[in-house]
Parts: sequence; C-alpha cells; structure tokens
Amino acid sequence: MKDIFWLMKKILSVTFRKKRNIIMYFGMPLVGIFISFLVYGGSGQQTLKVGIINEDHQQIANDTVQFLESLKNVQVMKINESEVNDKITSGTLDCAITLHQGFSESIINGNPGNIRIVSIKGAQITTFVKSYLYNYLDNIVSISKAANGDSTTFMKMYTGYQQANFKLTAKSLADTSKNKDMTYQTIGFLIMIMLMSSGNFAEIIIKEKENRTFFRLLSTPINARKYVLANIAVNMIVMLAQILFTIFMMTNIFHIEMHVPFWQMAIVLFMFSLVAVGLSLMIVSFASSSSSAGALQNLVSTPSCLLAGCFWPVEIMPEAVQKIADFMPQHWTLDTITKLQQGSHLGSLYLNFMILIAFALAFFLIATYKFGRNNSVKNFV
Repeated sequence: MKDIFWLMKKILSVTFRKKRNIIMYFGMPLVGIFISFLVYGGSGQQTLKVGIINEDHQQIANDTVQFLESLKNVQVMKINESEVNDKITSGTLDCAITLHQGFSESIINGNPGNIRIVSIKGAQITTFVKSYLYNYLDNIVSISKAANGDSTTFMKMYTGYQQANFKLTAKSLADTSKNKDMTYQTIGFLIMIMLMSSGNFAEIIIKEKENRTFFRLLSTPINARKYVLANIAVNMIVMLAQILFTIFMMTNIFHIEMHVPFWQMAIVLFMFSLVAVGLSLMIVSFASSSSSAGALQNLVSTPSCLLAGCFWPVEIMPEAVQKIADFMPQHWTLDTITKLQQGSHLGSLYLNFMILIAFALAFFLIATYKFGRNNSVKNFV
C-alpha cells in the first residue's frame, strides 16, 4: 500500500506541475457552464410584436383585434398594408395579420376566411399566434353553426359570449425547464471532459513505457499491478474532484437549480467515472504508442458523446440514432439524471446503475485480458 501511495503522489506531482493541466482539468468544465448560459441564458419570456391590418371594420373584426390586444406578451400595432413588408423584414414586427373585407361575414357563415398571417420567422411565431386566434374564431364559428344561419339569433348569442360574466384566475408557475436544460448541457460537456481526462491519465502508462521510466520502476519492489492500481486511483481522485468542483460551481456560483440533490448527482457521475477509467484503460491496451492512444481516445470519445446526446436531447435525433444511443454509457448517465429531475427515486433506477456497472466491468475485463496477452507490457496485470 505504501508503494501505491508513493506512485499516486508521483503521478499527481508530475501531472499538476504544469499549470496548463490544472486549467485543462478544472477550467474546461466551466466552459460547459458558460456554453449553457450562452444557449439558454437569454431564453426568457419575450413580447411578440404583431401588426394588424383591419380592412373589414365590422364588429367581429374589431372584436378580434381587441382580443389580440388583450393577450399577454403580445404587443399589437395597427399598420397599413403597404407597411407590412418593410416592418417584417426590418424586424420591427414578428408577424402581420390581415383581416380582409368579408372576414366577419365568413365567420357568420361558418366558413372562416379572408385572413392572412405573414412572418419570416416561421412556425415558431405563427403557431403561437394561430393557437390563440384560431381557438377564439372556432368558438365564434360554433355559435354561428348553433344559430343555423339566423343572423338575429347569432348576434344575440355572440353578444352574450362577448359579455360573459365568468372570471378566470391565472397563477404563474415557475419554469423549471430552463435550469434543467442548462444542467443537461453542462453535465453532457462534463462527461466529455471526464473521458478526455481519464484518457490522459491512462496515456501516462504508455508514455512511461516509451521513455523507459516504467521499466526502471519495475526494477524496484514496485510491480506492474501496483503501478496500474495507482494510475486508476489517481484517475478516480481527479475525476471526483472535477465532479464536486463542477457541481459546486453550478449550484453556488452560477446558481443553476439542478432539481437533483447534490449527493445524488455526485453518485451518478462517480458511477460514470468508473466507466471512463475502464474505457481509457481498454483503449490504452489496444494502442501501440501514446500518439495512437490519443487518436483512439478522440475517435471513441467524441463520436460516442455526440451519438449519446451529450450536447442535445436524444429525442430530437432520428429513431435509428436513438437506438444506437442505448449502447452508449453516456446516454444511461444522462438518462438517470433526467429521471431524477422528473422525480424518480434513486433506488428505482437500479437498472440504469446496473447497466453502468456492466459497462465498467466489461471495459476493465477487456483491458485486463489485453494487458495480460500483450508481451510488450511485461505482464502489466
């Protein structure tokens, strides 16, 4: 045990003797937080600017304009038809709604028409407006159908609808999606950094073989097994420090509400650190040099993080890619965190933990077998 501690101290001192390594291991996770703020920091509630061209000037058309003006987060501006293109293209308006002549009559006849919505921002804007406007018009059309074409009956029912005395009380709920998305983005980036860190520490094994340091160590009472165990221990310590540092910065400095207790988040990520160490050792066991180990590490880590959904939700990817994500340990880590955010208990996610443990054991076993069969490592394990 004394030899292992000495080796751990040696690896740590050699690694962090260079200031750039401190920045890489503990500065890079902060980049993920900054990226999350850039992506989601400005996604607050915004006011939609809508231009109205009312060419009909009948009661239903006028009431429709008043309805739009009463909507929250919608700023209505009455404009002329000639101003539409300029105000839309310049960004002064998000969309423009034109109520042509005959609009009110088409509503009364139960066949709404003579309305046009223009926007260059696509469905993101028009869908929001349509969801409110079309629902309002559908209610009036239903009154028209109930009146069976009798204009007197329709106007009586329509007036009663407009003067309804019922009240609606609205309460605002806290929007948790923003913080959850920021957490997902940050943790996804941290997972990639953990894989890179783990790979760098595992590469030390090959580098010290290349410069013959490893073989000089074997001439002492230290054997290969102790050397590998010390490397694994240092790897785990550094990644645990990364996890705790990142979570602390998220919750206490940047005030990101993770909706997962600190200790549960740490446990999930610590489980993934076992997978990262096993994967890095497996890659090193197949590499013939430090340069090839680095290339393999990049070839495995980056594409797998992309496919696993570390940078965007898996749900937005094609179905075929979603099935591939099931074979990535990163996916199961993020899936565990997402389910914890949704209110699942840690104990109910035992299947996710078993899958992560299975990944870790598989990687360690492959690495052990490969090291044992590789003569150039002089019986590494």
